[in-house]
Amino acid sequence: MPTQDTVQRLYDSMDFQRAVQCYLWAIPIVGMESARQTLIDNAGARSGDLVLVTGYRDVSVMMGSNVTTPYVFAHFDLTDRPLVFEYPKGATAGSLIDWWDRPLTDVGAPAPDKGEGAVFVLVGPGQKVPDDLPAGARVLRSRTQRALLFTRGLDPDPEKVRAVFETAKIYPVGQTPDGGRTRLLRFKAEGRLTSMEHPHGFAYWQRLASALKGESVEDRDRFFAAMLQPLGLEFGKSFEPDARQRKILEKAAVVGEATAKAGAFRKRVPDMRYRDDSHWEYLIPQSYSNEQDVPGGTMFEERTAFFYEITGTSAAVLSKEPGSGSAYLAAYYDKTGAAFDGGKTYRLRVPSGVPAKLFWSVTLYETDTRGLIQNEQQIVDRTSRQDLKKNADGSIDIVMGPKAPEGLEQNWIPTRPGKSWFTYFRLFGPLEPYFERSWSLPDIEPQTS
Repeated sequence: MPTQDTVQRLYDSMDFQRAVQCYLWAIPIVGMESARQTLIDNAGARSGDLVLVTGYRDVSVMMGSNVTTPYVFAHFDLTDRPLVFEYPKGATAGSLIDWWDRPLTDVGAPAPDKGEGAVFVLVGPGQKVPDDLPAGARVLRSRTQRALLFTRGLDPDPEKVRAVFETAKIYPVGQTPDGGRTRLLRFKAEGRLTSMEHPHGFAYWQRLASALKGESVEDRDRFFAAMLQPLGLEFGKSFEPDARQRKILEKAAVVGEATAKAGAFRKRVPDMRYRDDSHWEYLIPQSYSNEQDVPGGTMFEERTAFFYEITGTSAAVLSKEPGSGSAYLAAYYDKTGAAFDGGKTYRLRVPSGVPAKLFWSVTLYETDTRGLIQNEQQIVDRTSRQDLKKNADGSIDIVMGPKAPEGLEQNWIPTRPGKSWFTYFRLFGPLEPYFERSWSLPDIEPQTS
């Protein structure tokens, strides 16, 4: 028979292993809860309030985002009753997603309403679909008690985007929109802003406990729910771990975060490379399903890597229709295979004729936060919409480094010594050569002088 000491060591080891796996399992829902907390802390947003996020300072708290156009967020609590959402007419694109980051529907231009506006009724799990639905309403049944709006205005002018969303209405079923105007908020102008990045250490588990509050266990998650119980974290109960549990959770958070980072920046998912002749790879696996569950299992590793880097997804980002949606290529290493160093200078030569119907952009992110790179100049990207200096053959050299390159200042993205970074190359309205992989994007090359 095992001794008591052996038993305790084995249980501690088993609970630690389980905690690491639960850390990875929880990344999507912790990301959703972090987004909600960001809206509460930075804008005082309640359920059903809209929040306009625009400009370098505000967008810096988001993961994997860019500053080309403003964003609009809202979190919804469906615990008490369904909500009506009169989504506005106008140039927007985004999605409504549940608390596991699964889209309920796309909204705006790429959605079925084609930017003409729509009326949605958000119904929580176990709730009856109301009889008194607004005319033309579309029922969206969420599998979670909470949901999130993640969308953006397609016009770069924040005031024009504000004008669009000031026409939106959010109210409980059975009431009229005249009962009170839906608030359109902004982040506070002073003080430190809360980030959407996943919390570190023990705070991660506190955020997870908050995320699971009021939620039920889905069939696919029953084993994870069981593994969390010996760690003091249970669905529907307060989170008060003892000293032993807390020690294990703190250690597991360090290993879990390191594992998530490895899974994101050294993906072992098949067919991630865009082409064999460069280090550029797809941000989103080509076989990815927004439902996350596919025949034979759940896309556990794929969703872990994806949602460690970003918050929110939609059908549009998975579109394979040329000229619609957007496409994302990621680079975490230079031509030599080394990680990007903020104290060194690099060059990306973007060839002429990028297969993007609308425009392209290259944006830099800090490795530790997955948010916009921070610099005094507040320059994080370069896009084909800008007046960039071109080479004789029509190609464009984008320079990333701590010092402005003489003669290429308008093509420069500043980096910070001591900070590593990675980048996304976005194609808005990607065309056939991108999908066929006949178009090539060269590696980012380190510069010696």
